[in-house]
Amino acid sequence: MRRQEMTPEKDRQMREGLSAALEAGHRVLREGGTSLDAVIASVTSMEDNPLFNAGKGAVFTLDGTIELEAAVMDGASRDAGTVTGVTVARNPVRLARRVMEATPHVTLGFSAADAFARKEGLECVSPDYYYTERRWQALQEEKARIAAGGTEADVPEDRKHGTIGAVALDERGRLAAATSTGGRTAKWPGRVGDTAIIGAGTWADETCAVSCTGHGEMFIRAAAAHDVAARMAYLGQTLREASDAVVRQTLVGMGGTGGMIAVDAKGNVAMPLNCEGMYRGMVDGQGTRMIAIYGDE
Repeated sequence: MRRQEMTPEKDRQMREGLSAALEAGHRVLREGGTSLDAVIASVTSMEDNPLFNAGKGAVFTLDGTIELEAAVMDGASRDAGTVTGVTVARNPVRLARRVMEATPHVTLGFSAADAFARKEGLECVSPDYYYTERRWQALQEEKARIAAGGTEADVPEDRKHGTIGAVALDERGRLAAATSTGGRTAKWPGRVGDTAIIGAGTWADETCAVSCTGHGEMFIRAAAAHDVAARMAYLGQTLREASDAVVRQTLVGMGGTGGMIAVDAKGNVAMPLNCEGMYRGMVDGQGTRMIAIYGDE
């Protein structure tokens, strides 16, 4: 949501939603759980919240349908699972985890992903579960803009972005990342975004864990999430230096807008963005919390 459209009530709701997601993940870590369990818990919380563009609050395709994506990656093993074109799973991030744990593959898509969700006994829902009036109206506005000859440069930032994610470091020193999204408003049916591509929108290894949000095509072309880890490994950059270089130099040079959240093996956190705002928050080992929406917070 653009700053000029944010009401005090909506601001409060968004911050409460972020706080709930932080608490869900942090509770897992406080109780000695793994970083993977923590990011799943945090992302699931946001998938169930209609304010976020994932799960319940996902945006519509150009045809007025819902196609969801999600990814998980365990940094210690580099095991990963992703799904794309999901239409029935209430929590696509849980489906992505089952792909990682119960199949020989990294990615499943569309009808195969839906069938696998049912086979695994995950909670499945009907299409009307995902309907929200706000997202439906956004689709009508975007279709009208396209019909009037609007260009990519005219697309509002909130129509380009809208991904949720979480990264975590647990007491064993293991890193993990998870990401989930409905994609872009009025995307073509069948479009695959950066969330479902390991190394583009999601990455975790022994160095860092990264989850991205933004204009997905640019994040794919930049291998944005992996590039943070590569810069740290090959250039000796810090997490902040590496993530800033990707978001504020590489992506900007390509015309890509968005941001990312990242944590390294020492517990350092970076959340750079190159647009007006990005819903974000963090909680450290001492329980200190930070929640922000705009770039100047």
